[in-house]
This record gives sequence, C-alpha cells and structure tokens, in this order.
Amino acid sequence: MKKILIIKLSSLGDLFHALPAVHIIKKEMQAEVDWVVNDVYTELVQKFTDVTEVIPFPRNNLLKNFIVFLRNLRKKEYDLVLDMQGLLKSAIIAKLARAKKIVGPSFCREGSFLFYDEISGVKNKNRHAVEENLDMPQHLGLKVNEIVFPLSYEKTELSVPSPRVGVVALSRWTTKNWPAECFAETIKKLYELTGATIYLLGGEESRNLHGGIIKQANVPVFDMAGKLKLSELPGFIKALDLLISNDSGPVHIAAAVGTPVVVIMGATDAGRTGPYGPKNRIIKASLPCSPCFSRTCRHGDIKCLKGITPEKVYEAAVEILSHREKR
Repeated sequence: MKKILIIKLSSLGDLFHALPAVHIIKKEMQAEVDWVVNDVYTELVQKFTDVTEVIPFPRNNLLKNFIVFLRNLRKKEYDLVLDMQGLLKSAIIAKLARAKKIVGPSFCREGSFLFYDEISGVKNKNRHAVEENLDMPQHLGLKVNEIVFPLSYEKTELSVPSPRVGVVALSRWTTKNWPAECFAETIKKLYELTGATIYLLGGEESRNLHGGIIKQANVPVFDMAGKLKLSELPGFIKALDLLISNDSGPVHIAAAVGTPVVVIMGATDAGRTGPYGPKNRIIKASLPCSPCFSRTCRHGDIKCLKGITPEKVYEAAVEILSHREKR
C-alpha cells in the first residue's frame, strides 16, 4: 500500500477545502494517508476518516518541540508528499519528510516551488478553493467524480424545540465581523418570527461579545462560548437546522455536515471561500471595494458589512427554515 503525506497546516476552512481532494486520493490510490497540521487542529483532523495518522506541527513553540516533531515526521518513508498549503514553511516540512516525490499546489508562493519535484495544475483563482485543491488528484491522473467531506463524529442530541439556530458572531478579521447590534436584532427578530432556539457559538474570546449581544437581543439564548471543543463542533452543528455566521471556520464545517448556512461576507469572496454547496445563502453588499481581501478597511468604515441590514439576514434565515418545515 502506498503511503502519502498531506501537508495542510491551517486554517480551519482551508482544511475542509482540501478534504474532498484528499478523499479522492485516498480512495483512488488505495493509499494510507497521514496529515501534518498545526497542533491546534489535531483533534479535528483526527475526525477526517481518510486520515490514518495526524502529525501535529508545534507552530507556537517550534524551537522547544522541533526534535519531537521531526522524529514523528520522519518515522515513515512516504511514496508521495503533497504540500497543499503552498507556503515556504510547508514546503520546508515537505522537504524534511522522508519522501520519494514532493508535489506542490498551483497556488504556491514565497519561493516554495523550489522545494517541489512537480507542481499540480495552473494557478487559477477564479474558482472555489475546493475546486482549486482538486488540481492535486487531477495532476496524479485520478478520476474526480465526487465531492464529499468524510468525517467521523458523534451527533449531538439537542432536546430543545426546533428550529435550532447557531450564530457565530466573531472571526479573526475585523473586516469579517458584522456589527454586534445587527446580530442582536437578527436574533431577536428570528426568535419572534419562528420561536427558534438560539445558540451563540465561539471560543472563550467570544464571551464578552456574546454578553453584549444577549443583553441587546433580550430573548432566550444559549451562550456556548468556550463550551465546545473544536472536535465537537461538527456533531453540534449537524444537530442544528441553520447556522448564521460571519465568514469563519464553522461555516465550512456546516457545509461539510450538510447544515444550511446564511453567511455575511464583506472583505472576502464567496465564489472562492464561501460555504461549498447549494443549500447556503450569501448576504453581501454590492460595493466596488468588496472583496478587498484585507484584514483592515482602507476606508476605515467597513461599509461592506455595515450596509447589510438585519432584515436581509433574518429574512434569508426564515426562508431556509420554512423550506425545512415543508420537507
């Protein structure tokens, strides 16, 4: 059996974008697949059913843990290393592995191409990241005839009334964060219109934001800040009827497990990194500067997000929930 090493370090969304390509490679080549990922995502990638072993990359304390990482990386000899990150860091990791061949992605940068034996495909950013990652199996001469996200997780049982709606109000980019008062108004109106059970999802860093939203909304809300492990998110989101979110990692988990998403987008491009699949609704303002792909707004006002009204978001949410009820 061939042994293949995948290098995809981050981010959460990028890991899910690579998953269909990895599934095809695993299935068509009947290979054993290992995966190098930033250690914060180790437990999540262990839920990817096509992956035999996860090798954690100690991003924040590399000097202290480098020898252990290198030992784990070189424990096996691989027939093929596929760098699906395309950065200098990931290319160096690929070179350090014991490998017969290294293949890099079409979107490689930072001089990473110098470390590859081959590059898969031609750079083309006018497509979704899921489709971009499919360059890799196509380069290997494999059939690309299905897009699936194989995950193993325990489904969460929520003993609360339907519809059950998750809300993600915080992302790492300021230019992705819809104003808190807009989330509060959306939650309030959605509760009044549908009687939805609302869950605010996020890490510990979301706690203060959630407190303000809950106070403004003044309706029953479950605050899940810091209460779920990353590896528990797929099962929890699967139990929801809908997710409303900024452009953030949970959006891609929802797309993978089949939960519909209403996603508010400003600085980023839905055609490239929006939730993959037909169930979802993208809400964005039509401005010439959007998408800018920047973490900071050069105009200083983030009009692309502030121009999106709560009405647009909760109306899209109600429409999706009504289709659920008809089914």
